[in-house]
Amino acid sequence: MGRLMFISILCLWAASILVVEAGDPVITFEWKVTYGNVAPLGVPVKGILINGEFPGPNINSTTNNNVVINVFNNLDEPLLFTWHGIQNRKNSWQDGTLGTMCPILPGTNFTYQFQVKDQIGSYMYYPVTDMHRAAGGFGGLRIHSRPLIPVPYDQPADEFTVMVGDWFNKGYTALKKILDSGRNLGRADGIHINGKAAKGDGTDEPLFTMEAGKTYRYRFCNAGLKTAINVRFQGHTMKLVEMEGSHMVQNNYESLDVHVGMCFTVLVTADQEPRDYFLVASSRFTKRELTSTGIVRYLNGNGAPKPDLPKPPVGWAWSLNQFRTFRWNLTASAARPNPQGSYKYGGINITRTIRLANTAEKVDGKLRYAINGVSFVEPTTPLKLAEYYGVAEKVFKYNNIPDEPPAQVSNVVMEPIVVNITYKDFIEVIFENHETAIQSWNIDGYAFFAVGIETGTWSPEKRMDYNLLDAVSRHTIQVFPKSWAAVFITFDNAGMWNIRSEVWDRHYLGQQLYFSSLSPNRSLRDEYNMRDGTLVCGIVESMPKPPPFSS
Repeated sequence: MGRLMFISILCLWAASILVVEAGDPVITFEWKVTYGNVAPLGVPVKGILINGEFPGPNINSTTNNNVVINVFNNLDEPLLFTWHGIQNRKNSWQDGTLGTMCPILPGTNFTYQFQVKDQIGSYMYYPVTDMHRAAGGFGGLRIHSRPLIPVPYDQPADEFTVMVGDWFNKGYTALKKILDSGRNLGRADGIHINGKAAKGDGTDEPLFTMEAGKTYRYRFCNAGLKTAINVRFQGHTMKLVEMEGSHMVQNNYESLDVHVGMCFTVLVTADQEPRDYFLVASSRFTKRELTSTGIVRYLNGNGAPKPDLPKPPVGWAWSLNQFRTFRWNLTASAARPNPQGSYKYGGINITRTIRLANTAEKVDGKLRYAINGVSFVEPTTPLKLAEYYGVAEKVFKYNNIPDEPPAQVSNVVMEPIVVNITYKDFIEVIFENHETAIQSWNIDGYAFFAVGIETGTWSPEKRMDYNLLDAVSRHTIQVFPKSWAAVFITFDNAGMWNIRSEVWDRHYLGQQLYFSSLSPNRSLRDEYNMRDGTLVCGIVESMPKPPPFSS
């Protein structure tokens, strides 16, 4: 069977177990999550810190590492983190969404255990409970390639994580009250770069330092609530090399749009006069442009940044055209030795098409966001636990939205949304945005092929224009106003997986659902058992644990 196919049981903290492949290292972290004052825009607000840090610490890992994070919740409210983009193969138990896990109660701790199986690239984590994401608790998650797997560029001199996002000075509890009252969040107050915004008065410390003649890897992620952001370096170009786990055909860009929930990696060469330069981040698709800067300093350089900032692009058509330049590097190896292009997704027959249309509606006079006429409501019992314990019918209904959106939404239903997916089916998902605001969608547990984004209304004839050769394999996709986006997914990762709007007020008010894909074999080859120490809550709290899979 080979050493890598040998399955062992690794005993971990709290007498819990995790099935891992032999020879894969374990990396451990301990996080103390607390409140603390933060002031990205100069206005102090109550924030969420991890080990005293805002943004939170980077998680540095390598392909196939087993990651163990013991989280101590020192807040006065429940807390849960998700590992955005981590596929958690066979292990939706650790996905960190409220449909798969019970939250960590105040004054308690919980140990996450997951493997970054067959993945490389730039990712992030953030809290999914309430509006905690508006207060911090987010940070970078890096997965480096194993030493024997070649990377299609030279080793950089250093690497930096850049967390960008919009920011609201009202504070997260005030934002929650606004949404609970049925109102829109409105506009953000500004943009931060790694929790800061340069004052521009000559007193700013550099965010990053480069040495002339060397090349650096920057990992960008948009951890904001609702605003797409354009990033650019004063006087320098960016070479896009990786996006959400995929090596890219390498092109140079003056600026790049990073949509909400999206991450990518660029290379920047310090090939200009040694001095300070601005890293610029500005809002996209907003009536009033918000701009923030940070200092990038040359080692032993001399001189402040020049005052003229590189201008941002205008309009969303520019961003759509930029999307069309993104191509999968077919000859590069990602997490595995075989080239990315060896997977011929374009030749697989589609077994099912699911069209998901987002709408904004009023329910009893309050704003709600819906998908195909249903607005998601979080149950008190996680969906995965209800399914595993055999009491799903007491918590949710399967397939309570149609595969095609209704022609007109008259009455919005508020309930959990679970779509049953046949294990290993190859499915086409169409995200349809008939509204005037840009959308950003994420699918947990998988990487999908983003085969098309176009304006107008989707129809089967649009498949003629799909990219069936080198579409990028990723986990987030933007959908422009009055437009659609099409993705292909092989549902080969058994579990309960969250599909959500990354625009967080939409997520909070109902634009999310779950795909349930169960293996008919009930085998450890397809899905791990619920491990000892898993938090239980709701109607299953006092129920006996079901018998485990045995093989």
